[in-house]
Amino acid sequence: MLNGKDIRPQLEGLGFKNVGNIYWNASTPHRYEEITRRREGNMVHLGPVVVRTEHHMSRSPEDKFIVREPSSVDKIWWGSVNKGIEEEKFMRLFYWPQAYFQNKDVFVQECYAGAAFSCRIPIRVVTETAWHCLFARNMFIQIKTGEEAHDHQPEFTVINVPRFHAVPELDGTSSEAFILLHPGGKLVPVGGTSYAGEIRKSVLSMHCSTNVGDEDDPAIFFGLSGAGKTTLSAHPKRRLVGDDEQGWSEERIFNVEGGLLCQGDKAL
Repeated sequence: MLNGKDIRPQLEGLGFKNVGNIYWNASTPHRYEEITRRREGNMVHLGPVVVRTEHHMSRSPEDKFIVREPSSVDKIWWGSVNKGIEEEKFMRLFYWPQAYFQNKDVFVQECYAGAAFSCRIPIRVVTETAWHCLFARNMFIQIKTGEEAHDHQPEFTVINVPRFHAVPELDGTSSEAFILLHPGGKLVPVGGTSYAGEIRKSVLSMHCSTNVGDEDDPAIFFGLSGAGKTTLSAHPKRRLVGDDEQGWSEERIFNVEGGLLCQGDKAL
């Protein structure tokens, strides 16, 4: 085990056995070193990492499915957007990566989704590449202390295997890419695409933007991608809470990825 506690038993509980080194919750400099050493990307002027996602340069909505399973099948509005896949086919696509990961190094990032403490969801992101793990570390809310990291128990686990491809004729997918949400198992395997945004969008959230005025009056803007949410929320006389992934509880409005909170009618 490298960089912290041994989570090998927890990965084995998910069926991932005989893996190589497990790089758990490593620092940002360590991720940079691994990205460079494994030739996953290039570091450019002032520090950004540049990677190639090949032919998947954006999200693949046609490749995203929700598993039809007993705990949620009657709670989902099924249709052309919320497309279902049978649990048997999900398990097939979940078993293959288990074999694929054998003898491979694994990168694991513990983090949270939701800036509001009472509403946040502990998540774990498991990847085969250092740069996807660095993406998760930057995108979601980081754990601040070693003690908190050791006590971290994820409610959702995203397993990212971009170099493993589905076979549509056998697996029932639309292409070689797949993003499968299993609500009951709280698992999201992502494969066949290197576009890191699939990790982000796999974490349940509310797609909207939010700002707050001088009188602490929050406004929420809903809409599909490209509808103008960011433009509307970037008002010069209102403070921006967030322009993409938001949470909304009875007590507060908050960023899923960190940042400003609005509690009731008061911005924090």
